[in-house]
Amino acid sequence: MFRKLLTLDEARQVIHQHFKPKPSGVEETTLLEACNRVLAEDITATLDIPPFNRSTVDGYAVKAEDTFGADENKPARLNLCGTVNIGEPTKTAVTRGTAVEIVTGAPIPEGVDAVVMVEHTERKDNALYVYSAVAKDENIMKAGADIKKGEKVLKTGQLLGSREIGVLAALGMAKAKFYRIPHVAVLSTGAEVTEPGRRLPPGKIYDINAYSLSAAVLESSGKPVYLGVFPDDMAELQKALKQALTSADIVVTSGGVSVGPKDVMPQALDSLGKPGVIVCGIAIKPGKPTTVALIDKKLVFSLPGHPTSALLVFHLLARPIIERMTGIKAEKNLRVKAFMTMRMFPAKGRRTFIMVKLKRDKSNRLVAEPVPTGLSGAITTLAKADGFVEIAENQQYIDVNEQVVVRLFKR
Repeated sequence: MFRKLLTLDEARQVIHQHFKPKPSGVEETTLLEACNRVLAEDITATLDIPPFNRSTVDGYAVKAEDTFGADENKPARLNLCGTVNIGEPTKTAVTRGTAVEIVTGAPIPEGVDAVVMVEHTERKDNALYVYSAVAKDENIMKAGADIKKGEKVLKTGQLLGSREIGVLAALGMAKAKFYRIPHVAVLSTGAEVTEPGRRLPPGKIYDINAYSLSAAVLESSGKPVYLGVFPDDMAELQKALKQALTSADIVVTSGGVSVGPKDVMPQALDSLGKPGVIVCGIAIKPGKPTTVALIDKKLVFSLPGHPTSALLVFHLLARPIIERMTGIKAEKNLRVKAFMTMRMFPAKGRRTFIMVKLKRDKSNRLVAEPVPTGLSGAITTLAKADGFVEIAENQQYIDVNEQVVVRLFKR
C-alpha cells in the first residue's frame, strides 16, 4: 500500500523542499544548435543593422530636389551615371541632375537622399524620365533603423526560436552562451513491455511510455537519454537505476509503482541512497501511484505504467523541474481559457484531470471537449488531447458552458 497519499500541492511542496531546480552550468553553442535553448547572457548589438543606408525598392537613386514638380505631364529629366548592385560597394557619387540605377538592398551612393521606384520612371538610352516626385529619405532605410549599435536586443533567460536566432546572425554572431541542457534518463519497466521494431510476442505490448516521455522531455527543452526496457526484478532495476543516475541529471521511469507483487520500484529506489522515496502516492486521477525519490541529489520520477497517466503526471511534476533547469521561466502561454462542452465530475477525494480537445463552436468560441478515455491506459487519448482541465478535490463538478483553464501539452 502507499505510505501516505499526498495532495498534489503537498507533493509539489515536498519536492521543492528537497530539490531547488536551477541551471547547472553555461556552455557556448553555435547558432545552428541554439533553437529552444535559453540565453545565459545579454546580447548587445556591436554594429548598426542595417550597417549602411540601403534602398528598399528597385529603382533609381536621386537627389529628391531634382524630382520636385515632376508628374505625368511634365517628367523630370535626369542623366544616368551608373548602377549599384546589392553586395557591392558604391563607386559613383550622384550630383545635381544625375541618377544611379539601384536594386533593393543595395547601399545608397554618396550624394543620394531618395530613391524613385522603377514603376514611376521611363528610361531612354542614358536619359531617365521621372513621372512622380519623391521626398527626402523616401524609399531609403537608414543605417541603424532596425537595430542601433549598443542596443540590448536579447536578454538573459530568453528562449530562442527562429526569429531570435535570425537576430544573432544579423549581428554576425556564430556562437552564444546558453544554459546547459539537463539530461533526462528515460526507462520503462514490466515483463509485458517490448521495444518497438521487434516482433510482438503473445501477451506483450509495445513500449509507448519511453517514446512519448522522451518526446515530452524534448518539448521541455531537455535531452532524453533512452535506456530501454527492464523487467520487474529488484536486482535488474537497481542496476538500471544506478546507470540512469550516473548518465543523467534527472531520471524518469514508468511502471512498477502500484501495489501489485511485481511493483518493486519504490523498494528499489529506497535501496539506492538517502533520502530515497519522498513521495509515494498522490491523490489525483489519473496518476495515483506516482512515486518520487531523491538519490545522490538527483530526482527520480517514477510514473504509472498507463501511457495517459504517465504523460499527464510528467507535465504536472517533471516538466516544470526540467524547464527550470534549462533556465526557462514558467510560461503563461501554456494555458488557454475555453468553455466546457459537457458536465464533468471529479473522482471522490482526488484532484481530477480531464483530457480535452480544443476546437471552435458555431459562435467561434474556443471550447474544450473531453476526450473519451475508457481506461486510463487508452492510447488514442495521447493523440487526440490538446491539454487537460483540472477539477479540485472539493469541487462538485464543472458545468456545461463553464469557462475553464486548459493546460496545453505543448507550446
